[in-house]
Amino acid sequence: MRVLLVAATQPEIGILISDFGFRISDLDKPECYSLTTHNSQLTILITGVGMVATAFALGKHLAIHKYDLAINLGIAGSFDRDIALGEVVEVIEDSFSELGAEDDEKFITIDQLGFGESEFKPSARLYDFGLTHIRQVSAITVNTVHGNDSSIKKLTDRIQPQLESMEGAAFFYACKQAGVPCLQIRAVSNYVEKRNRDAWQIGLAIKNLNSFAADLLNQMDRR
Repeated sequence: MRVLLVAATQPEIGILISDFGFRISDLDKPECYSLTTHNSQLTILITGVGMVATAFALGKHLAIHKYDLAINLGIAGSFDRDIALGEVVEVIEDSFSELGAEDDEKFITIDQLGFGESEFKPSARLYDFGLTHIRQVSAITVNTVHGNDSSIKKLTDRIQPQLESMEGAAFFYACKQAGVPCLQIRAVSNYVEKRNRDAWQIGLAIKNLNSFAADLLNQMDRR
């Protein structure tokens, strides 16, 4: 099975790169790592932060490389206080929440404008690999992470998302265009609120994300 692991930054999956013994490949140095296991050919692609960098890097890569599955791994902020900091979740809906137009106080999505689509779902799921214990959530993908009470309220009144990231929907979009089955896994590093770095749990989120990713890869390799 040919699997592509996609992350915005190397630190988010640095533990996985180290523990699995990935080596820098000749595909797209220095952002690409490869490893062959018993039943799988694994490649890691580091895209850079944000939807533009993600879409470009994935589009370029998937134009010349074929995969049976792509997995987006990363950390995220949570609007939902029922999700614990450090918890690993599966994103089953994601959208470009800012893509559209303002009509005074009303927001018109790109879908409603008739110029494209903003909402995406994965074409693969964790239950395909026998994993059913992970919380399933909805997310939005943004250019600016939220840290203002007024903008947070305005957004949640309109959409009610659970998570936000800067790459998720772009990942889904690129995989859909390339016809690659995909899923998105994230660990919550912080709550979406007025910026408060002292409350962030990035280390815990990265640790749990990498631990889950390793278990998932091992599970896939045994199938």
